[in-house]
Amino acid sequence: MLEFELVELINKISLTRSESNDLEIKAARDGCPKLFDTLSSFSNQYGGGTVVFGIDEQNDFEICGVYDPADLQKKIMEQAIQMEPELRPLCTVINFHGKTVVSAEIQEIDNELKPCFYKGAGRLKGSYVRVGDSDRHMTEYEVYSYEAFRKKIQDELRVAERAELSDISTDAHTEYLISMRKKKLNLADLDTDKINSLQGFTIDGKPTLAGVMLFSPYPQGFFPQLCVTAVSVQGTEMGSDNEVGERFIDNVRIDGNIPDMLDESLIFVRKNMKTSTYIDPQTGKRTDKTQYPVIAVRELILNALVHRDYSTHTEFAPITIKMFSDRMEIENPGGLYGRMTLDRLGKVTADTRNPFIANALEVIGITENRYSGIPTVYNAMKNAGLPEPKFENERGVFRVTLYNSLEETHMPSSYEADLLLFCRTPRTRAEIEQHFKGRLSINYVMTHIARPLVDNGKLKMTIPQKPRSKKQQYYS
Repeated sequence: MLEFELVELINKISLTRSESNDLEIKAARDGCPKLFDTLSSFSNQYGGGTVVFGIDEQNDFEICGVYDPADLQKKIMEQAIQMEPELRPLCTVINFHGKTVVSAEIQEIDNELKPCFYKGAGRLKGSYVRVGDSDRHMTEYEVYSYEAFRKKIQDELRVAERAELSDISTDAHTEYLISMRKKKLNLADLDTDKINSLQGFTIDGKPTLAGVMLFSPYPQGFFPQLCVTAVSVQGTEMGSDNEVGERFIDNVRIDGNIPDMLDESLIFVRKNMKTSTYIDPQTGKRTDKTQYPVIAVRELILNALVHRDYSTHTEFAPITIKMFSDRMEIENPGGLYGRMTLDRLGKVTADTRNPFIANALEVIGITENRYSGIPTVYNAMKNAGLPEPKFENERGVFRVTLYNSLEETHMPSSYEADLLLFCRTPRTRAEIEQHFKGRLSINYVMTHIARPLVDNGKLKMTIPQKPRSKKQQYYS
């Protein structure tokens, strides 16, 4: 961090009087505080974070200065090398109005090294994650999810202990074999047992979870909660009863193998979303427009089925579909996998959590397996004149929300307040993108937060006559 950047950060702290998901404040007027929790959480989170020493949060964020900048930096480094892996914070020291303030930037470590933890506490007790402005212990599942990627654990290949080969020797499996032998000529002459083994459907003649979820007519006989639960409610929140006290308009549990659950889920959504009919006055041709683009809904449900976590940690958690009056939410157990982050969705090749399931669905023509799903969703929503999908990655859960009109896009007002506060100092588009990195895409911020604020005069442009200027800055 350059000295002028630290000055800007101190000024921002004085205005906001708060910490954040990437900012921790320590007084350090009497010595170096313990940092193990924050070192862990910042190095484990996307983008890392910064600790600022010399500001007293308990005393109205007074600039108090540090006790000894040289010794403080030494103590920071001593704690950093007690982490696994060892960290190398980058420190900056400045004199701010006669007080010495020190910052320590903690870089995010590579996903293959996560979770970073304090050696003295061990991996499970010493691993932390940043939640808002606090450091929280990682759950056992969060620790496992990093280890699963690092160790290449393939939960889809775990054996379904109670299943027999006859449970996957179904018509669906026969159709797969016919299609596979046409598309993969190098496997065409192999016997069925060998194909099953190579493609991950069996291990030592016993069906795997992948084989059961793909071909069994009723996988829930072996894994009861690997299903889809779908509800449609009258209002905008769960539990908001309608006038006659009906809790749900529709409430179903969807069982079956992955192709069956995909089909039944789409039937549920079609049944519970509105369809408008338009008649072209020139041709008299009738056109039906659904509340949500069906192609977008299909891609998102398919993504949930293919990319959910199938480990023992999440096998009691179903995929959920919730339909409200203003939006639809699709949620699957297991956050983003591997090196994928929210801002890279649909832009780069993803690490695949369940490659055998994905490959089998490609063979039978259900998915292309070319990472085109997310771009398809964006395009479908744009062509329908609807807001961009909202993606959220929260502590072991991945959620996507589709809104059914621009007017009903409910973005938390905290984002607007956050942007206005950040822009008390004029900011470029690139700075705004960095500020929201890992939370919201820059396109969503500019379209659905910044632009409305500009329109109502709360946010201003430094070059209003050239709104697309590369030198444009925004200020409040």
